Amino acid sequence: MPAQAPRAGVLKAAARVAIKAAITVEQADAMFSDLSRLVLPRSIALVGASDRAGSLGARTFDNLANHSTWAGDLHLVNPSGRALFGRSSQRSVADLQDTPDVAILAVPASQTLASLQACAGRGIPFAVVFTSGFGETGEAGRQVERRMQDIVAASGMRIYGPNSPGLNNINGGLGMSFSPAFQSDRLPGPIGVTTQGGGLGRAFMQSAMARGVGTGLWCSSGNEVDLEVSDFIHYMAGAADIRVIFTVLEGVRHGPRFMAAALHAARQGKPVIALKVGKSEIGARAAQSHTAAIAGSAEINAAAMRDLGVVEVDDIDEAVDLATLFARRPASGREKLAVYTFSGGAAAHTVDRLGVAGLTLATLAADTRAQLAAALPPYAAFDNPVDVTAEILVDNELCQRTLGITADDPEVDLVLVPMPVEYGQTSARMAEAMVAVQRTNPTPIVPIWISDRSGEGQVRMIEGGLAPLRSVRNTALALRRYVDHGRWVAAADPSWLPLRVPGSGAGAAAMTPSAGSNVIDPAVVSGRRYTEQQAKALLAEAGIPVPAAHRVRSAAEAAAAFARLGAEAVILKVSSEDITHKTDVGGVIAGIRSAADAASGFERIMRSVRAALPQAALDGVLVETLLTDPFIEVVIGVHADPVYGPVCTFGQGGVAIELYRDVSRCLLPLTPAAARALIERTHCARLLAGYRQAGRHDVDALVDVMVAISRFVARHGDVIGELEINPLAVRREGLGVVALDAVLSTVAATNGAYRES
Repeated sequence: MPAQAPRAGVLKAAARVAIKAAITVEQADAMFSDLSRLVLPRSIALVGASDRAGSLGARTFDNLANHSTWAGDLHLVNPSGRALFGRSSQRSVADLQDTPDVAILAVPASQTLASLQACAGRGIPFAVVFTSGFGETGEAGRQVERRMQDIVAASGMRIYGPNSPGLNNINGGLGMSFSPAFQSDRLPGPIGVTTQGGGLGRAFMQSAMARGVGTGLWCSSGNEVDLEVSDFIHYMAGAADIRVIFTVLEGVRHGPRFMAAALHAARQGKPVIALKVGKSEIGARAAQSHTAAIAGSAEINAAAMRDLGVVEVDDIDEAVDLATLFARRPASGREKLAVYTFSGGAAAHTVDRLGVAGLTLATLAADTRAQLAAALPPYAAFDNPVDVTAEILVDNELCQRTLGITADDPEVDLVLVPMPVEYGQTSARMAEAMVAVQRTNPTPIVPIWISDRSGEGQVRMIEGGLAPLRSVRNTALALRRYVDHGRWVAAADPSWLPLRVPGSGAGAAAMTPSAGSNVIDPAVVSGRRYTEQQAKALLAEAGIPVPAAHRVRSAAEAAAAFARLGAEAVILKVSSEDITHKTDVGGVIAGIRSAADAASGFERIMRSVRAALPQAALDGVLVETLLTDPFIEVVIGVHADPVYGPVCTFGQGGVAIELYRDVSRCLLPLTPAAARALIERTHCARLLAGYRQAGRHDVDALVDVMVAISRFVARHGDVIGELEINPLAVRREGLGVVALDAVLSTVAATNGAYRES
């Protein structure tokens, strides 16, 4: 298949690599090795070759020697040194005359380490390990995997696996696998598949091939002691024969590598589709027992994938539908659809599902409608949907002519043809007409074969490259994701600035201690929680408005603070690093309107908190100006995700965040456009815009604060563990915002923001 040229819109995503991976594009590319000699080696050594029927060594030999068309050299290694399958073998890799590009290890787990060491000593650049029984079994297995990583570090040899079914380069005619399925799953094509487990990848391949869309390369990386899914996404992004990438993830092991790989694919115009296993608690446990992967938070993974342009799906059917669409043509994000059918019911059902999905129907040009009216009987429907009636079932030429007219319309970007039933030769003739139109028309013709009964018509569609989808509902869902990806490509924002390299200690080094409490002290960044006053002082320095306040340690000081503030009303809040939910322990009194009430309120708070939390360290009470004009409470939070780094959460604040869970998330940093998009993904956006004429609130000021928080995190990103402003009061339009409460905690600067297994 010819390579697709990178689209201009996708190139704008290049700057995001620097942001998401906290490095430059050049540094991101340097993370990845050249895998071309693994994917298509000049020579292979099969270590553990055997002629014992059914053994790993025998099955792997069968795939390499009898079912691959690959023209490289195959060397056999067996401790006996005897001839196998009429070929000579060597007792060890050290005895090989030439150094192969790849060693395939079909040996028991107990022999794997010794075999890897021998391969490294021979200078073999890649080793493929089939055997299971390592990290997925527990700590003892993980210790063996760490020894494998030591071999990689000492020798530079790259390890693929263990617990892997192998690698199939179908476009290259090579099956480095022990699976007999390779013998039948050999339709080449434009889709690259990279998975951690084996079965779901094979299911995708077989389903796509059944529709006539081949898989060019399948890499199943298993336990990933070294090479990961990210390495193969990066490789496929640069491979001329791959146009679409599908991955099954049981966990993301190294956040920056995955981000860099996904965005490299975006820059190359290669859509990445992901099925993430482990979204539920029970699913996460199953994923860890399968490949010992890090499942991660489903919400954070989903947010990260959306930001990276990775299209997340929920099952294999969805992945196949979407991949077949991307394989036909890249999405622009502006697609307008036409529906062409001979069934009024199918037309209504299809248009209904497209409407539910929020997709756009094309308005056919007057000339198109006139041509259809001239060709079709008067009782046909000439608008969109185009219902040509059963007349085309008996007139094949009429189908080809009117489908071509529809596809030629200047407003139509894609034509859906729902086929509700199998009609034998009639369906076959209609399929031939669709294939004929597609040969001469660039507008994709997408049939939907609704019936479970197959037939010659479906076969002819597949053979003609039309890749029929299987249900109207799933087609609408796939098209929604297809169009959304095109919009993401078009909207990629090149203006973001990179965060610091995580784990470098740069955030602590950049902090300058001052006489006040406005700067995080690098002497205490080993981990602590700040009081509300300390956190707000830091936020104020970052340009985030906070109420006027005084911290007091006695009733008399509380009365004096009330007088100094000169406010109509104040709020009293306990000050303690140990207390996050102050209201729960009687630590908040609002609506204080006199000095005497301030003094008595101080005493009440101290009594209540000491009774509820006698061990808590109390730092007095905060006397703060009470905001009395109308506002909406929102929450802005940032936490250091162990895989992806700083993640921002926005939503409806106060107690509503726990009640309604109306939140959206994204990776940092934020541009103004990204901040607005984060707001718009919540129901809270309607309240801020003035729901039911309630009055608009100051969204512009809210966006400014969100960007300021992002800059604050960029400055201190490798030491901030959690930052939350809840609530942030968003006042009426033009009046700004105020941070009414804040929580800030730090972690050790040397911990870094990302996890690497």
